[in-house]
Amino acid sequence: MNQDTMGAVLNRIEGITDGDWQRMSTLEPSEFKAEFFSGSEQLSSIGGSMSDEDIENLRRGGHDPRKVYAAYKAAEAAEGPAVILAHTVKGWGIDSFEGRNSTHQKKKMALDDLIAYRDSLELPISDDKLEDTPLYHPGEDSDEVDYMRSKREALGGYLPSRKSPHTGIETPDESTFSEFDDGTREGQLVSTTMVFVRLLRNLLKSDIGPRVVPIIPDEGRTFGMDPLFSEFGIFSQVGQNYTPVDHKMLMKYKEDESGQIIQEGIAEATSMATWTASATSYSHSASPTLPFYTFYSMFGFQRIADQVWAAADSRARGFLMGATAGRTTLNGEGLQHQDGHSLLVASTVPGCRAWDPAYAYELATIIRHGIDEMWGKDLDVIHYIMLYNENQQQVAKPEGADEGIIRGAYKVQDSAGQPPSIRILGSGPILQYAREASSILEAEHGVSSEVWSVTSYGELRRDGLASERHNRLNPQDKREPYASECFGDDTPTVAVSDYIAAVPEMIQRWVGGRFVVLGTDGFGRSDTRESLRRFFEIDTESIVLAALSALEQEGEMPDGTVEGAASKMGLSLTREDKAE
Repeated sequence: MNQDTMGAVLNRIEGITDGDWQRMSTLEPSEFKAEFFSGSEQLSSIGGSMSDEDIENLRRGGHDPRKVYAAYKAAEAAEGPAVILAHTVKGWGIDSFEGRNSTHQKKKMALDDLIAYRDSLELPISDDKLEDTPLYHPGEDSDEVDYMRSKREALGGYLPSRKSPHTGIETPDESTFSEFDDGTREGQLVSTTMVFVRLLRNLLKSDIGPRVVPIIPDEGRTFGMDPLFSEFGIFSQVGQNYTPVDHKMLMKYKEDESGQIIQEGIAEATSMATWTASATSYSHSASPTLPFYTFYSMFGFQRIADQVWAAADSRARGFLMGATAGRTTLNGEGLQHQDGHSLLVASTVPGCRAWDPAYAYELATIIRHGIDEMWGKDLDVIHYIMLYNENQQQVAKPEGADEGIIRGAYKVQDSAGQPPSIRILGSGPILQYAREASSILEAEHGVSSEVWSVTSYGELRRDGLASERHNRLNPQDKREPYASECFGDDTPTVAVSDYIAAVPEMIQRWVGGRFVVLGTDGFGRSDTRESLRRFFEIDTESIVLAALSALEQEGEMPDGTVEGAASKMGLSLTREDKAE
């Protein structure tokens, strides 16, 4: 380079494509010199002055410690952001690996490669021990170890490292959540999305309020969150430099340098990055924050599933709120918007607890439980909670329901106990249909039924698998899964969900009697809620028919019961789905 007064070598380097660099990495020194130092008299002159040994000793910038050091020093001195582009050779250091595509598939080095690699590193290991893949340590008092330790300490400690200090923050008292225990007055219909906004406001105004981080990528008004805009402000680094169209309204759009709501625009990935930063702040900044990322459940989890996995792997703590949830509850927007599977996807993330609450008090209980897990017990967990935009009567909280809500299921209606009898499981807004079906079964068919609210099939499955493992390793100390405690007898069970059948089927192995699952498998459709639920066979009449079918197959109802009931209720026994 000292001979390159005109920059010919640098221009040559920058003019070679990545593919040619890879190929040239495999050339013999003489071949490399002939190809690289060509195209100009100056290049030919520089190449002619170098021996094959000189060529062989050339290193790409990314493999030259001096150049890497110089690049970092230059980056540190830069006035603004700096990017280092380092040329490297894949498989560098092992002659038969360098620049070759097969490097990615090689699992073991040949003896000749091991010898050459050992020699290049100058390690005192004999040839006869190389194939045993020995570990070499230069000694605790060696210059190498002293150097590495001093530099690591100067950089702040060893990596990977994970600091997980106790939060030491007192969680909100019961009054923050208990206002939802009494339900709503007769005739007052409220969606769980509206309940969440009210609860979020309570948290923002509580003692932990400054640590609550509401994040919305889009559709904040659709979720009914616009009352929070003017009260708590939307964060903007430059404030609000315009007059919004709704500036005269009480609940106007308000951006502020001290705003608390993060509204990223239609950018789920960016929002999830913000959420992850907040969800791990207890560790990287020793300052716990409580993020609530609220999104269209269909768009959100589907688009950010990999980021959720990465966040869980980073031991994130926070809430993901799947608003406008359900295949049939978000009506009229077709297959692109209607979510019937994110609960199943969420169940694949080890640190993610997925919930499908039906009532306001269930939602409040789950959020309180989540805060206690994250801040009270210092658990690295994510809580994914479904929120629905369907207004329904919010019933009062039954006494002693908390344990069942958190464990995944609890009984909301007892059976009269007279055969024939059936058990119906419901979740989210479909629980209402389960209760209606129970009344019809008793009034019109003489079938007694018990009804359960299943708040989390995922938690029931988690407990079931843990119990199975315990029993496998402790055969004399058997533990009964909670799902078996609830549903392990011979009573036929019908589970109905606004999600695909695979969600309730997560507990099938622990259900004792016949198990019938009604789910929303298939694409979404643009139609009314009533029509959608009839099509997917999760409406009241379909639940009644499923219960009667289970009992007829068990011999507890006369032959022909299903056919007669279907005709009476106007249910078709055939279905045409153009997506199939």
